[in-house]
Amino acid sequence: MSFSLIHTDTKTKARAGILKTAHGDIQTPIFMPVGTAGTVKGVHRNFLSDKDINPDIILGNTYHLYLRPGTDTLQEAGGLHKFSSWDKPILTDSGGYQVYSLSGKRKIKEEGVVFKSHIDGSKHQFTPENVMDVQRKIGADIIMAFDECTPYPCEKDYALKSMKMTHRWLDRCFSQFINTKGLYGYDQILAPIIQGSVYDDLRVKSAEYVCSHESDVYAIGGLSVGEPHEDMYRITDLVTDILPKQKARYLMGVGTPENILECIERGVDMFDCVMPTRNGRNGNIFTTEGTINLKNKKWERDFSPIDPLLTTDYTRAYAKHMFKANEMLGPILASIQNLRFYIWLVRSAREAILRGDFHEWKVQTLNKVNRRL
Repeated sequence: MSFSLIHTDTKTKARAGILKTAHGDIQTPIFMPVGTAGTVKGVHRNFLSDKDINPDIILGNTYHLYLRPGTDTLQEAGGLHKFSSWDKPILTDSGGYQVYSLSGKRKIKEEGVVFKSHIDGSKHQFTPENVMDVQRKIGADIIMAFDECTPYPCEKDYALKSMKMTHRWLDRCFSQFINTKGLYGYDQILAPIIQGSVYDDLRVKSAEYVCSHESDVYAIGGLSVGEPHEDMYRITDLVTDILPKQKARYLMGVGTPENILECIERGVDMFDCVMPTRNGRNGNIFTTEGTINLKNKKWERDFSPIDPLLTTDYTRAYAKHMFKANEMLGPILASIQNLRFYIWLVRSAREAILRGDFHEWKVQTLNKVNRRL
């Protein structure tokens, strides 16, 4: 496991790199489709292997996989790669964000978090130690440290208290990780997470603290939780100035196409978000010409391709008909288009970085893709 910085844009902090893992190389900047429960929702693996998608890495989620199908099943299968028939890299979120989103169903203590399953109400506990053990059994290439994701808005006193606890949990995560071994014959990497809400001084302290732990991937957490985009960009810019240049930077849970390009410009390498598939299931698609709401009547007789650059095998009229007829194919087609778009976006960003004209390309691209068609 290693990260190599290939090129940095001369006018911005945008970077192109390669993160090497046991299951393949990841070319950055990268967008990682979210496969919460062991699949990218509604998208067959054969579609993921499509030449216009074919992501270098996908995500799984520790909280959801722990509850169902359970770690015993995953370990018996030989890990998530074999269980899901996916032979490329996987990253697993530690469950910290899901614990945050449960609010009324969990209790946070120094030891860890006690929570109730959203499935059947059964009681469980996550600690830094057992979350490392669970992710060992899942078998992801990159596993995330257990942290508390603070809400927005958040009082500074609480953000400080939470950040310090996240740092103590990080120490326990690394201790458990170092004292255990992977179960499937390949290396895993533990990525620490920076917290501190929207407070610059806390973010600086957290970034400096996580950098005291050796890793090839450092994550920025606790953003994209409702704060203004300006705060997200300011914090990202601040933190990437502190993180090691020769290590990968992962901005968790982000985001819109504009968020991604703005944060690439600020030195981020890795992104994930449920937006492509969630928006797709609701008939909202991203194209290289602008955004489309397939539920609008205007598309009923539009026989042009869904996206002339990326999806030419189906028309907008047909995709709209699928939604109107409540056919499963409608959300599937929209999800595939959105994944194609997101992967196209970051791959084109990488090409622009290598050419040396990223900022100009970003401005032109956002002028197109942000339009409502």
